[in-house]
Amino acid sequence: MKTERQYKDLTIKEFTKAAESYESGHAGIYEMCKDDYPYIAGELAREEFRDLLDCGCGTGPMISLLYEQNPHRNYTGIDLTPKMIEIARAKNLTGVNWVVGDCEALPFDEGSFDVVICSNSFHHYPNPQRFFHSVRWVLRPGGRLILQDYTAPRGILWLMNHTEMPLANLFGHGDVAAYSLDEVRRFCETAALRVEKLERGRKFRLYLVARKPQKSDNLGFCVTHA
Repeated sequence: MKTERQYKDLTIKEFTKAAESYESGHAGIYEMCKDDYPYIAGELAREEFRDLLDCGCGTGPMISLLYEQNPHRNYTGIDLTPKMIEIARAKNLTGVNWVVGDCEALPFDEGSFDVVICSNSFHHYPNPQRFFHSVRWVLRPGGRLILQDYTAPRGILWLMNHTEMPLANLFGHGDVAAYSLDEVRRFCETAALRVEKLERGRKFRLYLVARKPQKSDNLGFCVTHA
């Protein structure tokens, strides 16, 4: 078992190497990420929003697509890897804020965003519960988290976490773990986020939409910013 710092250092090293080709047509295993963009866009289309945060934004492919559709919204991308953010900034998207930072300790004020998206980044986080607490902190009341990542039936999930991901670590990847739907539901409940959609899709995909309750719905919750 690696330490938190070791996992994060692996992730930075992995995506520093991948940054230059991340949005190209020869991005290798990262090309599969493109298949998930329509899901994020579809969920975002369900409700109006002004301020969006992309956690684990990479070089900003999702924000770039959203910016093309509506450049008047406020977009922020955060990623642990400086090289990823360097390339994202070079796109010169007017008004977009790119931040080098840790998604387990989001460096923003309470209630800064209407929506947080996270696509194919969550399995790199050594402290998943801390991420959910941090998301709740930066969301406005009524705001949504839209997350997609990996999951699988129990037996396959065990193999992924105890065989596939340790092997990936040996080859320089910063993968930490994939989680069951029940585990993700508990992460949300502990952070006082209300699950609206949680399902397993094809190709071992996990889809989550969770909402921070309106202030009038917060009775009974006692959550600190972790």
